[in-house]
Amino acid sequence: MEASGAIIVQRDRTLLLECAHPGFETAREELAAFAELSKSPSLYHTYRITPLSLWHAAALGQTAEQINSTLARLARWGVPAGLQEEISLLLSRYGQLTLHRHVDQPDRLTLRAEAAALLDELEQQPGWTEIGLTRSGPAECDCCVASRGKLKQELTRLGYPVLDYAGYHKGQRLSVEWRRPDRGGKGNDGSFELRPYQQEALQRFQGEGGMGGSGVVVLPCGAGKTVVGIGVLESLQCETLILTSNATSVRQWIEELRERTQLQDEEIGEYSGERRQVRPVTVATYQILTHRRSKGGPFVHMNLFNERNWGLIIYDEVHLLPAPVFRATAEIQATRRLGLTATLVREDGREGDVFSLIGPKRYDMPWKMLERQGWIASVECIEIAVPMEPVLRRQYLYAEGKEKFRLAAANPAKRALVAQLVKAHRGAAVLVIGQYLDQLDQLAEYIRAPLITGKTPQEERNRLYAAFNEGRIEVLIVSKVANFAVNLPDASVAIEVSGAFGSRQEEAQRLGRILRPKAGGNRAYFYTLVTADSREQDFALRRRLFLTEQGYEYAVRTAAYGEENVL
Repeated sequence: MEASGAIIVQRDRTLLLECAHPGFETAREELAAFAELSKSPSLYHTYRITPLSLWHAAALGQTAEQINSTLARLARWGVPAGLQEEISLLLSRYGQLTLHRHVDQPDRLTLRAEAAALLDELEQQPGWTEIGLTRSGPAECDCCVASRGKLKQELTRLGYPVLDYAGYHKGQRLSVEWRRPDRGGKGNDGSFELRPYQQEALQRFQGEGGMGGSGVVVLPCGAGKTVVGIGVLESLQCETLILTSNATSVRQWIEELRERTQLQDEEIGEYSGERRQVRPVTVATYQILTHRRSKGGPFVHMNLFNERNWGLIIYDEVHLLPAPVFRATAEIQATRRLGLTATLVREDGREGDVFSLIGPKRYDMPWKMLERQGWIASVECIEIAVPMEPVLRRQYLYAEGKEKFRLAAANPAKRALVAQLVKAHRGAAVLVIGQYLDQLDQLAEYIRAPLITGKTPQEERNRLYAAFNEGRIEVLIVSKVANFAVNLPDASVAIEVSGAFGSRQEEAQRLGRILRPKAGGNRAYFYTLVTADSREQDFALRRRLFLTEQGYEYAVRTAAYGEENVL
């Protein structure tokens, strides 16, 4: 038994990782492969092993023997009796059920179990009959093709994820070629070519032995997830529907397709609030798909999934996938599906639906590994505790619930600190990011910087983004509209003045705005301003959970009244 291990393993599948242990960094990287970080206080980080975290590990090739060996090696006082058996049991469920095309009937599917007893057990579960399965043999059931998504969704919920070998249709063929430098591409940095990790992500998505064709690629912002998506499109040579988070992201996808491939303009369509173009490669927003003319009415654009014979659907920012799109995705399981995201964290807890309907995690590159290789910037994270003036403190004490958080988040004392940070980073491209529009309006006036919110017309947004990228604007204030899929490659400083309570995905996306490689020392700075002794501090701890799991550490500093410099 190892008496000096970095972790304490508990019977309830929680793991306590000692932050001061010399093996902390190594242990953190190993645990991230099969466990989820749930708390990150200063002495011990708490991880949870869940069925979903184990099944994602299995999809990436990890075995029960490897995981149990890692736990035994890292455990300070050994692994509790029975826990390794439980982990082995949960992992063994991944692959006990497989789905195949029916041998004789093309409109039917066959679900096969490793043992008849498993189907006997599942037949007793509530919800089994709703799937529409019919027992056709001791260890086989049949169902209609239309039940493919619902079947996988329900069986994952019951604790038995299905390996889907039923295959995919090819879709309408489309010739897609990379644009080489000698054919009009940029060619100055070879950026049209896949980096080694992007090539590996593509290969993992394609898979072997019928396993490829659906799943999620996890890469940090700035690491080129869009290029991976285009690489999959180029490898499959088929008409493709790309779904993304907003109109700005739609334009960026279209620009990338034009610059990196030889697709013609008439082959690329935009389907958004402004245009309704359905072409061989169509880029649409989640918002337009979930639009309806009245509350409770039909989703008038959801038929886009059937407008053409798509061979591939790409779900950009898959962690934002709305519930109605999940339902539509359940009906198109014969179409290859690629999810792209910086984090599989969903604040609504529907990670299981991403797993069952889009597919398991096929590739996940740790952020710090990409940083060490120079593919993304090295970021210094700093939390600054901002005091409340007496008047605000009295308001805060008498407020309730969400109002307490809002008062703390919009603390006027943050304005002077933002101005100080902007001055300290003069000459750098600085993003100031916040949640509350009145706070951002006041801040824009205070530091005399332009502001982009959801009300800003798309044309004006594009103009300001371009000016920022070209260096004509050094400071840009943005609301949550810039959380996702905004290409600001030269931004090297981000100042977060407020956020959405304890949203881990939002914190990761905001840090992602400054991750693209930088000239010089390849360094960036992420400041988060948090009101001291308030609920905002509690939520801030949760907000940075995912980034802590990725290896980012926050230096905590305190601003005092009248202090000139906290840097």
